[in-house]
Amino acid sequence: MKFLVKYEARLEDGTLITKSDGIEFTVKEGHFCPAISKAVKTMKKNEKALLTVKPQYGFGEQGRPASRGEAAVPPNAMLQIDLQLVSWKTVTEIGNDKTILKKILQEGEGYDRPKDCSTVKVKLIGKLDDGTMFVKKGHDGEEPFEFKTDEDQVIEGLDKAVLSMKKGEVAFVTIPPEHAFGSDETKQDLAVVPPNTTVYYDVELVSFDKEKESWELKDNAEKIEAAAKKKDEGNVWFKMGKYARASKRYGKALDFIEYESSFNEEEKQLSKPLKVSCKLNKAACKLKLKDYKEAKNLCTEVLEIDSTNVKALYRRAQAHMHLVDFDLAEVDIKRALEIDPENRDVKMGYRRLKEKVKEYERRDAKFYGNMINKLSKLEDDEGCGSSQGPSKKPRSLWPLAPFFTTDGSKLWLVLRLLIPVMILVALCVAYYVQSGVHEIDCVNC
Repeated sequence: MKFLVKYEARLEDGTLITKSDGIEFTVKEGHFCPAISKAVKTMKKNEKALLTVKPQYGFGEQGRPASRGEAAVPPNAMLQIDLQLVSWKTVTEIGNDKTILKKILQEGEGYDRPKDCSTVKVKLIGKLDDGTMFVKKGHDGEEPFEFKTDEDQVIEGLDKAVLSMKKGEVAFVTIPPEHAFGSDETKQDLAVVPPNTTVYYDVELVSFDKEKESWELKDNAEKIEAAAKKKDEGNVWFKMGKYARASKRYGKALDFIEYESSFNEEEKQLSKPLKVSCKLNKAACKLKLKDYKEAKNLCTEVLEIDSTNVKALYRRAQAHMHLVDFDLAEVDIKRALEIDPENRDVKMGYRRLKEKVKEYERRDAKFYGNMINKLSKLEDDEGCGSSQGPSKKPRSLWPLAPFFTTDGSKLWLVLRLLIPVMILVALCVAYYVQSGVHEIDCVNC
């Protein structure tokens, strides 16, 4: 929430500290003192309140020096604040990093919102931090600006903001450089946007049309055709290196043909290779996106349909390698070579697997060799210390040593017995380590 308030703050003796005829802030940002942020959360629109503020909710033991025309606040001072909540606006944090901010200026209709690949019509004005307008569309009698969401037709931040809006909603959107025009200088319709610039948009979502869902298509031939179209779109995005978008397109294609209870035998035969292709291509995307578990699962689903699919075996082996499941990776690689002994990619994959196993074995041998050497050195040091005289008791190197022996002499034997347990724990940890295995693969276009 973003709150607009008016307030007047005084000391107990009536001395005016500061006043404001209108200031906007979020609870997270806060303003003046903690008491105001706490109070506005309990107030209604246009409500007025007199706050008596204890020091811990004001400026505490430190007080506050005078600054910019505002009076000083003495240490441990009680405050009197006349506060009015003028209005509030919802502020939504958008995106994985929550850095795109959308402040709703006018609520939209109903509950429906656009989805990926929806055709939307908007009115928008884009400005820089100093108020310079760099784009204006859909105003002054001009037709609303039309674009398709999640298709790279507008900057990412604007695309994501529109996906969160309802029909008729008006919003003010703040978009940081990484979701706007980045580090490049960009010429727009009305002005140049400098590098690394935060931009601001006033946006109104006039209307939108969503793509038809699977359940809206009654004819099975339409579903198969729609799936093929989405697969082709996914291939285009994959070749452009936009793996997340490609993955979504393959997933959408599968939505049309995944459940085939209403398909006749001919339709099942038509949809089967399409389903296999989309799952394999989506698995390739997941490998690129480092979602190895999902890649493995998709390949397993393909192998349930076609147990001799070499691409599924190879891509699942790649996923196993990244998940450090070397034994399972070897099983899949060998099975793929049995089916297609001359497959170049699979042969290279097998060589990389052997190299990766040797690398891990060398790493483990070095790690545990160093561990045993250190333990031996500590044992030798303890032995030297205890030989200096019968009156000098050796210092215990482990707090639990007295529970095992009175003089600590058998402690290292106990520690050596623990080494196999430590190795097992380390192997379990290594299971989750993501290795940077290079793969040579492409989608089934």
